[in-house]
Amino acid sequence: MKKYITLIMVAVCAATNAQNIDDVLRYSTDNLQGTARFQAMSGAFGALGGDLSSLNINPAGSAVFNNSQLTISGTNFHTKNKNSYNGSNTFNSTENNFDINQIGGVFVFNNSDPNADWKKFSIGLNFDKVQSFDNYINANYNTTQGIDNYFLSFAQGLPLGPLKLQDGEFIEGAYLDIGSSLGFVEQQAFLGIFGGVIDAVDPDNDNNTEYVSTSEYNSVTQNYRQISTGYNDKYTFNMASQYKDNLYVGASINVHSIFLDQLTELTENGYDASSQVQSTTFDNLLRSRGNAFSFSLGAIAKVNKSVRVGGSYQSPTWYRISDEFSQRINSTIAAEDIGFINFNLINAYDKYTIKTPGKLTGSLALVFGKDGLLSLDYGYQDMSNAELRPDSDPAFAAENNYISNQLQAVSSVRLGGEYRIKQVSLRAGYRYEQSPYESNVIGDLNGISGGLGYNFGPSKLDLAVNSYSQDRNATILSTDPTANLNIDRTNTNVTLSYTINF
Repeated sequence: MKKYITLIMVAVCAATNAQNIDDVLRYSTDNLQGTARFQAMSGAFGALGGDLSSLNINPAGSAVFNNSQLTISGTNFHTKNKNSYNGSNTFNSTENNFDINQIGGVFVFNNSDPNADWKKFSIGLNFDKVQSFDNYINANYNTTQGIDNYFLSFAQGLPLGPLKLQDGEFIEGAYLDIGSSLGFVEQQAFLGIFGGVIDAVDPDNDNNTEYVSTSEYNSVTQNYRQISTGYNDKYTFNMASQYKDNLYVGASINVHSIFLDQLTELTENGYDASSQVQSTTFDNLLRSRGNAFSFSLGAIAKVNKSVRVGGSYQSPTWYRISDEFSQRINSTIAAEDIGFINFNLINAYDKYTIKTPGKLTGSLALVFGKDGLLSLDYGYQDMSNAELRPDSDPAFAAENNYISNQLQAVSSVRLGGEYRIKQVSLRAGYRYEQSPYESNVIGDLNGISGGLGYNFGPSKLDLAVNSYSQDRNATILSTDPTANLNIDRTNTNVTLSYTINF
């Protein structure tokens, strides 16, 4: 019997098949979060300012504030996924949670000289949860692409000798050693062999390079679950100023904190009665931690009493990410000690950088005195310029070439309005974001929002409901020839904000 290893074992592995286009897109998109007023108007604040979350669009917005204030927001996040496999076997899954998604304040300093050109100066500090990764996907279906195909795609052509247990070697030690010394491809082949999913054509020949499945089937039944938790939090330090009566300028520095745990579980059965294997499970756990940095510049101009225009530049965001990856597998004929390969064995990848593209936003707003307003934002971001670094890594260079061919420039439109009846404000909004893919891997995003607010004078209370949907096609395993899992996702957020003026 082998002694159970309770300490976490760490291997430094090659980045093959670990960091890819999915990671780039995961961190490139900001979900519509922030204060209730910001969400109720679908984030169309580029020419308005006067809201702490507007600093995410145009950093000049803090100079629009007439007085200092603090805002705190809490949101109930509800995610519903409608999952189907090849257009059939539809399953619904939901995720629901509550969190404080925004806290911030702006401090306004008015110039005591009424004749000065620079009328006031503001400093803003704000926290926003720009992305919540909490999600749950479940699907049950029949397929002709069994788990064996995944492992065969890695194993074919590899010599068997290095994939065998060496004298005195434990199975868990071999798994980590193969990953660190040979790479991800060989490690997956080893896992498939000792998991009982595939076998060598000539198991006694160390030079064997051909492998076969141990299972027999025309189709199998698979149950797939993906459970994600985590966040992308942004901390903003902002400075802005008002020049004369009609111009506001500002700049922000943004720091992100990243946390993601993503567990995928795949169970397979329904083999032929004559098959050696009658049941297989294959699970993977990804843990990502990191931080990021970006800056933004912007200006807002009052053309006249009713018309405002705005423009802003959001720099590329440089994410520094650390990934840890664990696996476990079992089957009817797996090796006796296969349970020692579990989530306590961690493949730790070298830190890497994701550079997401910069973004330009142009904005127009019509202000109807104290009665209300209409606002429109247009954003442009060329997603084909996203990069994984260091680009001297051949795997990253190949993935960057794939990214530039698969992704495209993205346009986004946000439209929001507000109507005031004394102390009550009624709000509504719409937003559209173009798919980053040139193909139909991810669809366009469409969202609507609404809300209301009440101004008590010294304080304000705002409520918003923000709903948006987007569909995407995904693969169950990275080696699947086609994206066969369709996910139609709808996010509905209910946000309550409380603001204190001082």
